[in-house]
Parts: sequence; structure tokens; C-alpha cells
Amino acid sequence: MKRIALPAFLRVRRARVAFLHDVAMAAISFPLALYLRLGESTGYIAADYLWEGTALFALCAAIAFSTVPMYRGIWRYASLNDLVAITKAVTLAILLFVPLLFLLTRLELVPRSVPVIQWFLVIAMLGGPRFLYRVMKDRHFENVLAKQARRRVPVLLVGAADEAELFIREQQRDAGAPYIAVGIIDEKGGRVGREIHGVPVLGTVDALDGLLEKRRWRGEPPERLILTRERMDGATVRRLLEIGEAHGLSLSRLPKLSELKSGLERERSAIRPIAVEDLLGRPQTPLDRAAMRALVAGRRVLVTGAGGTIGSELVRQIVAFGPAEIVLLDASEYQLYLIDLEIRERALDLKRTAILGDIRDRGRIDDVMLRFRPQLVFHAAALKHVPMVEDNPLEGLLTNVVGSRIVADACRKAGVDCMVQISTDKVVNPSNVMGATKRLAEAYIQALDPVSRAAGETRYVVVRFGNVLGSTGSVVPLFQRQLAAGGPLTVTHPEVTRYFMTVREAVELVLQASVVGTEDSEAAGRIFVLDMGDPVKVVDLARQMIHLAGLEPDRDIRIEFTGLRPGEKLYEELLHDQESRLPTRAPGMTLAAPRAGDLTALSESLDRLETLARGRRRRAALDHLTALVPEYEPDPGTLARADASAALSDGGTAGGATDGLDPAGPIADNAPTTRVAE
Repeated sequence: MKRIALPAFLRVRRARVAFLHDVAMAAISFPLALYLRLGESTGYIAADYLWEGTALFALCAAIAFSTVPMYRGIWRYASLNDLVAITKAVTLAILLFVPLLFLLTRLELVPRSVPVIQWFLVIAMLGGPRFLYRVMKDRHFENVLAKQARRRVPVLLVGAADEAELFIREQQRDAGAPYIAVGIIDEKGGRVGREIHGVPVLGTVDALDGLLEKRRWRGEPPERLILTRERMDGATVRRLLEIGEAHGLSLSRLPKLSELKSGLERERSAIRPIAVEDLLGRPQTPLDRAAMRALVAGRRVLVTGAGGTIGSELVRQIVAFGPAEIVLLDASEYQLYLIDLEIRERALDLKRTAILGDIRDRGRIDDVMLRFRPQLVFHAAALKHVPMVEDNPLEGLLTNVVGSRIVADACRKAGVDCMVQISTDKVVNPSNVMGATKRLAEAYIQALDPVSRAAGETRYVVVRFGNVLGSTGSVVPLFQRQLAAGGPLTVTHPEVTRYFMTVREAVELVLQASVVGTEDSEAAGRIFVLDMGDPVKVVDLARQMIHLAGLEPDRDIRIEFTGLRPGEKLYEELLHDQESRLPTRAPGMTLAAPRAGDLTALSESLDRLETLARGRRRRAALDHLTALVPEYEPDPGTLARADASAALSDGGTAGGATDGLDPAGPIADNAPTTRVAE
């Protein structure tokens, strides 16, 4: 049997509920209008007559309501447009009802004023719930009856939620507003076929290309796509950018929702261009902010590398949670000055101390820990620029391995409750010194954690993630400088891919991992691997940044491939084959089982590594690092430079070489070595 197709508006579940509500209200209106007109005298009207009139008007209302487009609107955004549609529908229902009732009853029992009373009643019974729901959601009456103004620059909104409604309302209220929405694209598709203040929800992102090709617009076609949500999936934004470019539409975004809610003024209503963060972002991960606040509030916190990209954002977010005291530690005087100045201006009453010190200085770090007795330590200090560490491997060893060990040991001595070690995706099958040194730091923390926990001492948490957008030495600032200079944009290889994350999101998840690491015994000693989404081709990122600048790749700005640098891989990994995934109660991250050796044996091996590094024995230190991290494959160029440095040292000219060998000679070959992973 062939199914009867429902009207388009009835295919939306909420529209069906609203339709049934309205028909029910219309049915109730007939006996109610009679009662309001006749009062207690309604007793002379037969019950059959009341039922017949009620059923007849319900039928007329159903026909009228399905004819007038009054179910495209969303109750959450009820406005004057919806009231106009209701008035039209009720008027049509009355005009159908009165003649039909006259044919059936000659209107002998119905006073002539009843249809007029009923008209007012139905409008109130249909419009009242809508506007009451709107007021309950908004918690104020302002702008409930905002109406549409004159057309300006036509735009197509992406996202059918609060931000879109607020933008449409403000643009309709202001006669001089610069934009007018001609349509809405719904990411989820649940509101397709409906309206917000008369603006239709046309389709989904997947259908956008076809809509722009085939749709005939009532007025001018859209000239711009506007993202309405503050956070949107990066893949979706990249797709929208491609579609916009194909149809000659620029891509922009709205101001933040907080700005929209406070009322758009002319200078603040200007839409913003999208940034590279929008292209790579992901939907907001649900965060347990109450637990994060409970972790930090009222406690003494120390952040190493406090002036760096990750460290400074950690400081900002920690300060927002109200610690009792914060200690900022950094080896860079200028970076430390900047973050200290910022916190002083932001939180005048917060007790804080700026410590200029190097994590490689064991005496300095022990003194700081014992003097300030922090309860939480976030260890973000590191050398992380791959080519720089490749050229200066001993500095990488001393900072990333020896320095991390010094901080971890000092935390235990000072009775710190929890230390959080910031790690990197480059530790997985490392091909560079930076990755291998950070892997060795992970291994020491993992070996130390169970021993310390068993003694009721410091807990250790390791958090691993990929590239942070905008961090010093990262690709995005490099591309921005090259764009400003007119190009070319340099990419090492056409197939290079990387994981990217905004610094804000990375730090939020670091704090979330810290909560789980301190509260959940099942997560003890595990590595928290942040969800980085899908890897992005660096060359695609370069092309998209050129598009964002309003230019054409390979025409206005050239992309140049320079070849892989020493220690650079085509792609990064977040988990090693031997690191099994484990469940965690925290969204946005995965737990990885640790790969660590015996703490005593590893400590002896690290003692030897520190002696080699401080003694400037570059080749011997690299060989020992390779033995400790067997999956590390040193770059031949790095080893060749180490050998050249050794030759210069043997010839008495070590002073001109970076990280040259100490003339004292190598450590005995029978010194103990413990591998951290097999």
C-alpha cells in the first residue's frame, strides 16, 4: 500500500507537536468563546451542538494552519514574524468556520460576536505559549517582538542555534545594519525546513554545494558564508572554505556569543575573518571545570617554563581557578618578565613569585622546591624545536632529560602532591634528539611514579600531545611571516602531516588529565594522550592560509618544497605499538600503558648520560641515548656532525665546535646501560 506523504512541515517532529498543540487550542476556543459571551446561560445550548461546533472549528483550524507557513519558525526564537503568521492562520480558520457553521445551523444558537471573541482567543492561545517559552529561555522581554529591517549585504549563516538567532534579530532591529541573512545551514540537520525570524533553514553542510548551484534566491544571492558558532569542527570549516572559494563566497565568523548577548553595536557587529585555528579546530570537549577548580583552588602551584607557549597559558588558566600562591620559574628573563607582568595586572591580590632559574641546576631547583613547598607542579620547561636540538643535542639532553629528572626528584623531596610532565607526540618512534630525550623523560617519570605512590609520596602524571598552533618555532607563525613578505611559503615535503591543537585546548586537557591522574587510581602511572583529531597535511595548511589572506596559491603566492630537515619525519604518531590503549573517564584523551624499566637501573644509566652530557662528549652521549631508547633512529647528519666535532676535539680545536668532546676521553665501555623500551 502506498504511503501518503506528509506535508513538509509535518516531517519535523517538533513541528508535528506544535501543530497538534495548535489544533487542540483551536478546538478549546469554541466552547470557551461561547462561555465568555453567554456566561452561565450556555446551558441552553445542546451538548451535541457544542461537540459539532468544536469538531468543525478544529477541522477548519487544521486546514488553515497547514496552509499558512507557521511551523517553520522555532519556538525558542518566536518573534513578530511568528505572530503575523498566527494572525493570518487564525483569520483564515474563522473565515472557513463561519460560513460552514451557517450552512449547518443557520447560526441560530451562536451570538454574532462569538467569532470575533474566538479570533482573539485563538491568537492568544497560540501566540502566548510561544512567547512565554521564548521569555523563559531568554529570561527577559527585550527584543521579543523584533522585526525585520531593510536588506543590506546578503549572507548565509552556518549554524542554526542561539548565535544565529541573536545575529538575525540584531540585524533586523537595526535599520542601518550592514548584513541581512538570506538563509541558514544547519550542521546537524534537525532544523532543516524551519525558520528563525523568517530566515529559512535550507539544508546541511553536505547539501550546501548543491544549494548554491541550484537555488533561486528571492532577493540577492548570498555574498558571504558566516560561521555562527565559536567552536566548529576543523574539517567542516575546511570544507566550507573550499565550497565558498568555488562559488566566490568569502568565509567569516560572528563575534563571540557573549558579545552578541550584550547587544551588538555598530563597531562590534562587524564579522571577523576566520583564523587558522578555525581550520584545525574540533568540537569543544566536555570538561569537568568544577573538578579542575577543586584541584587548583587554594593550593600552592609551581609552573616551570612559565614564560613559554604552554607554560604561560597554564599560568593563565591556573590563576583563573584561584590558587593560594603561584610560582613562575623560567630561564628566560624576558619571557618570565612578560608573564609575571600579565599576572600582576590580572590578579592583583594573588600571591606570586617569579623565579629566574634553570631546571638543569639541581641546587637551584631543590632550593626553590623546599622554600616554596608547592603542592602542584606543572613541568612545561623543555627545548622543543627539532632542528635546534638536532644541532645542539647535548643541550637537549641536559634540559629535557637531566632537567626533567631534577624537577621530578625535587618534587618528591619537597613533598609535592602531584607533578605533571608535558610530553610530545615526537616521543613515539623518535627520529630526532628532541623526541628521544622527551621519551627518556617520560620513562623516568613512569619508573618513578609507582615507587613514589607506594611510599605515599608524589603522584606523577604524563600528558602527551602534538603541535600547538602559534607556539614559538611552529609552522603557523613561519607561514604568517612568509605571507607578509610576499612568499614563498616553505614546506619540507608534500606528504608531511602533523597533529595540531590550539594552546587553549591543550592546556584545558592538561588540567583535565591532572584531575584524573590525582583522583583515579586506575590511571596511576599511565600516559594521558590527548585526542588530536585527524592529522593535517602541512602543504594543505599552507594553501588554506594563502586562501585566508585573499590570495591564490601558486599564482599570487608560491609554495616551495625544501626537503626534510635532519631528524624530521613525514608523519607523527601518538601511541607506540607496545602502548596499549586503556579506557579513561575523561573525554578528549586516551590512556596509554607505560613502558618503563627498573628505577634503580634506569637511574644509573641516566647518571652516566648526565656525565657524558655535562662533559661535552657528544658522540658518546648520542650513542648512549640510542642504547636507552632503542626505537630512536638517529639522523645520519646528526651523527656525522658529532663525529666531526670529535675529530676537532682530538685535534685540539674543540673550542670552535658546538657541543665538542671533552679531552678527558670516554667513559668506560662497561658502564651500565638500561633500555627504557624493548
